Amino acid sequence: MATWIFLIVIVVVILWVISAYNTLINLKGQTVNAWKQIDVQLKRRHDLIPNLVEAVKGAMDFERETLEAVIQARNQAVKVQADASPTGGVGQLAAAEAALSSALGRFNLVVERYPDLKATSNVGQLQEELTSTENRVAFARQLYNDMATTYNVKQQQFPWNMISGLARCEQVELWEITDDKVRAVPKVDLSSKPKQ
Repeated sequence: MATWIFLIVIVVVILWVISAYNTLINLKGQTVNAWKQIDVQLKRRHDLIPNLVEAVKGAMDFERETLEAVIQARNQAVKVQADASPTGGVGQLAAAEAALSSALGRFNLVVERYPDLKATSNVGQLQEELTSTENRVAFARQLYNDMATTYNVKQQQFPWNMISGLARCEQVELWEITDDKVRAVPKVDLSSKPKQ
């Protein structure tokens, strides 16, 4: 009887180890997939920017500094993206993307000053596509952070932590805002008092 109980315990432990291993591998795969979704959306974003800059280049000739800042920020983001992975470089990529977003914000402010340019269907369509892509990037980042958090937590929980080495699991970085300017809460004044 004791032998049967021992064998049943051994079988249960083996089945749990297999299940735990497969769960960790599944979470690892989902995290990598979520990262690749960010990668795809960032590539789309990076590919749209030169088209947008080219579309407005002639009309914004004296705004060359703004255009160059956008292109430089885009090129830096592309370079950093090539080396980033869930296990390293997420912070640098987040910083490069924040710099690109800041440059695009200045670019959009400049475009607002040119009503004729804004009315151009090509520029409007590219801006709309870029806005849509920004929303997709935000969703992909949220999905990645959700998956990465689940993966990281599962690796640290007992008894999963005993299996994480066997499954070659590594803690992955979360996508987070590192720029204090981006993190700052904008001040909104809705009072009707005149500015002095």
